[in-house]
Amino acid sequence: MKWVWRGFALLVVTIAGTFLIFRVPDSDPEAMRAKYGDPPSQFVQLGDGRSVHLRDEGPRDAPVIVLLHGSNADLHTWQPWAEDLRGDYRVIRYDQRGHGLTGPAPDGDYRREAFVADVERVAEALGLERFVLGGNSMGGAVAMGYAIAHPERLGGLVLVDASGVPMAHRSEDSGDDEGGGGNLLFTLARLPGINALVASVTPRAMIEQSLSQSVSNQAVVTPEAVDRYWELLRYPGNRTATLDRFAIPREEYARADVARVAVPTLVMWGEEDALIPFSAAGWYADALPAAELVHYPGIGHLPMEEAPERSVADLRAFLARLPLGGTAQTVAAGGAARLSGTC
Repeated sequence: MKWVWRGFALLVVTIAGTFLIFRVPDSDPEAMRAKYGDPPSQFVQLGDGRSVHLRDEGPRDAPVIVLLHGSNADLHTWQPWAEDLRGDYRVIRYDQRGHGLTGPAPDGDYRREAFVADVERVAEALGLERFVLGGNSMGGAVAMGYAIAHPERLGGLVLVDASGVPMAHRSEDSGDDEGGGGNLLFTLARLPGINALVASVTPRAMIEQSLSQSVSNQAVVTPEAVDRYWELLRYPGNRTATLDRFAIPREEYARADVARVAVPTLVMWGEEDALIPFSAAGWYADALPAAELVHYPGIGHLPMEEAPERSVADLRAFLARLPLGGTAQTVAAGGAARLSGTC
């Protein structure tokens, strides 16, 4: 019997030693704010007393588009779109609860309903009346949830490789917020016992591998992008928030609920998405009564980063068809001129 206890003790010592060797501490919050929270970043107080990191760019009187990032991402994922759109639109993007410089939610609530409620809180804090709402992956599911709850507030909906679809359109180990089969970090975050290590043992190489698995265009997997994902995941409280979020049972939308949303919708998808398969795009396009679908061969989970010019051109064409205000034709013409290099 002694050998059993000795073996157990050796196992404990081995695990403890591995933990101490590979443990990665939290990033320094002040350093992170200095690196990723420079202008035009703001830290805006919401109605419930929380502060959210956001960027609000473009003319104040222009049509508004709010953009929601995906799981373990941050507002910087929308940088290519923001740079193109902010001359003609008011572009708002923010770090969602448990992400980026916003950090963990004091109430520890990471249900989808809490994320949806945050959209309304941000809109109220910024005085938004009507806007276009877009989201990628987890952010797309949040955008869909907001459209179901508040369709009257939206002039348009943009779903970019969005989650929330029935299980038949996800890999077996996929999560509610994003698929797991094509991403090492998401897979580990759902493994009982192993997932606890994610709160402390998150080497940079694992983040690089996870990002690489999520995209087909490997040009976006730059050292700077990997550093940002790695450092902001380690912002104090974000790793624990990730585990709390992945511990929530999977949620999917009922087709009947989605079918009631008559908001004009653009469904955008990378055909090679390894996290949320392309078949999910068809489910959304079929279920939504006013949807159109654009898709991108050779592109994975992040079309706004992997194919920024093509995807933003499709977005501009969609926005130009919406009754968003008196400057729609001017906006469309300005975008076309810029994309053609004549402006």
